Parts: sequence; C-alpha cells; structure tokens
Amino acid sequence: MSTIKKITVTAVAAALGVTTLAACGGDAEKDGGSKGAGSTTVTLVSHESFAVSEAVLKKFTQQTGYTVKVLKTGDAGAALNKEILTKGSPQGDVLWGVDNTLLSRALDNGVFTPYRATGLDQVAPEVQLDRERNRVTPVDTGDVCVNYDKKYFADRKLAPPSTFDDLIKPEYRDLLVVENAAVSSPGLAFVLGTVGRYGESGWEAYWKKLKANGVKVVDGWEQAYNEEFSGSAGGKKAKADRPLVVSYASSPPVEVLYAKPQPTEAPTGVATGTCFRQIEFAGLLKGAKNEPGGKALLDFLISRPFQEDMPLNMFVHPVVKGATLPPLFTRFGAVVEKPETVSPDAIAENREQWVRSWSSLVVK
Repeated sequence: MSTIKKITVTAVAAALGVTTLAACGGDAEKDGGSKGAGSTTVTLVSHESFAVSEAVLKKFTQQTGYTVKVLKTGDAGAALNKEILTKGSPQGDVLWGVDNTLLSRALDNGVFTPYRATGLDQVAPEVQLDRERNRVTPVDTGDVCVNYDKKYFADRKLAPPSTFDDLIKPEYRDLLVVENAAVSSPGLAFVLGTVGRYGESGWEAYWKKLKANGVKVVDGWEQAYNEEFSGSAGGKKAKADRPLVVSYASSPPVEVLYAKPQPTEAPTGVATGTCFRQIEFAGLLKGAKNEPGGKALLDFLISRPFQEDMPLNMFVHPVVKGATLPPLFTRFGAVVEKPETVSPDAIAENREQWVRSWSSLVVK
C-alpha cells in the first residue's frame, strides 16, 4: 500500500497548501469517538498518509448511518505498535495501514477480530494473505522504490540510478535518504527489497556498501520526502539536499496533480529496479466499541467508490477487480513489472532479526 500506504504522499499536498480530509464527523467527533455498539461514530485508526474525499465518506454515512472519525497516529509501524500496546482496549474500531512487511507481527499479537468483508470475492486472491481466517482485509497495493529529482541529475548531466547496484556507485555518494526500517513501513519495505535482490546471505554486505556510500537515515517518510528530498514540493528548503529518496512508484503523479501550473512532465522519476511490492490491509480491532460500524466500514473500504477514490488521494492501486484508475495516475505513475518480493513466511520468521541487523549495521 496503499503501493501501497499507503501510499502515502498526502504530506506533499499539505506542503503545497492543499487541504485533505482528516476526519468527517461533525458533532460526533466532539464526544471522543465511538462509545459503543449503538454509536453512530466509527473510528478508523490510520497512519499519517491516509486520505479520502469528503464526498466518499458522506456516501458511506448515507448508506449506513455511521459517521467516520479518522485518528492518525504516525507511520504505519508506529500505529501498529500503539495498537499492540493497547490490545483489547483499542483507540478505535478499525486499523488501516498494516502491510505485508508488518502483517505477521499484527496477527501474532492478536490485535484483530476475524471478519470476512462483503465484496471480498471481488478482491484479487493473490493479495488475500490471511484468506483462511480473514483477520485482515486487503485494501491496496503499491511499490516502494527510490525516487529521483530529475532536475538535479539533468543539471549535472548525470544519469539517475535505476537499480540497487547503481546506488552503491561512487557517483551517487551522499545522495540517498531512506527511512528507519525499525519504525517506518517504507523503510522496512526497502530493506526487504534488498533481501529479495541479494538474498539472506548478501543483503547485509550490500547495506555496508550503501552506508559507506553516504546513505542518510531519518525516522519516517514525511521527513525523508518533504524535508530531505530536493525533488519534492516540500523539499524546497535549504536543507533538502538529497536528490534520491525511498518513496513510491506512484509518487510522481502527486507532484503533477498539485503543482500550479500543472506541468506536462513529472519533476521526479522512479528507479524501477529498486522496488518492493507492498500490500496494505485494514482490520477490525479486537475490543472495538463499535463492532457493527467497524464491519460496515471494512465492507465500504473494498467497495468501488472507495477503491476508485484512493489513487488520487493516497496514490496506491486498488485491489478490487475492475476498479478504474484515473488517467493522471496511469500517465505519470511508474509501471514496475518485476518488483522484488519476499514470502510472508520468510518475513514472519526473519523480520525482527533483519531489522536488528540492519539497525546495527546502519544506524548505530
């Protein structure tokens, strides 16, 4: 996701002065959110990059009588950590944003109540990673990849990198910023991409070379993309001197969408040989105060109206068969034909050790 989210790039819109909907609730929000099964408010806990059109949430309210309150709690990893700590007494009813890099941790900690969402038969089977128990519902996909600042490389007549191997070359020294894999979903996805590319016996050696080549690590995506990356709309500050950043294959369209005047070419590009595919999920939180509302919301998240709203709000790909992608998304978003992947079982078995090893190699 959520291409995944998933995404995933709404902070760029904020940097350009565009207002995105954080919550739609009216007076219901003032009472602190969901109060019980009879409540008309359903609370969606999400990462910071969640965004949806107001008209789409109104459609959900019209159909079900429930009003959605969105509670944003940091990066996807941070959001999950909070739900694990409050297991059984969750902050809301549905958690959005657990992806395949974090899925086993969420499932092993038992934060979700199983529920088979209405419409799941229209979701591609390859993204239903918990299909036997339905503790989570797949909602979007996305590719985490290195993005580059086209102007930086054009001005220097330097070809941008296109593969993992390129990133350790001397000409790209001190140019890349990545997110901390211990707390950031795209950061972890990028590390898993190197595991997929170099294998369990070679990825650590790769990161030693990347560190020697001046890679910079920051906590999360928003800091990396909007404060450190020179190619983003938010990266016009003096300190934004890194023309390479770990982001998404779908990040370039947002730079076009919110630019004024709108350019005919995206100012950023994607190194398509550095990608890892994410699948993003939502789930009914165990102990949810408004379980009926949570189930209704999960049904809605895989409905066509919501799925077709996601691409230009969170810049992720829908998972529902036949959902339409907007022309701007398909024109400016990169197509990744062969993303790196790591099996869910391998992630579940090795993720914590991989993160510890990565932290020891790169952060300490």
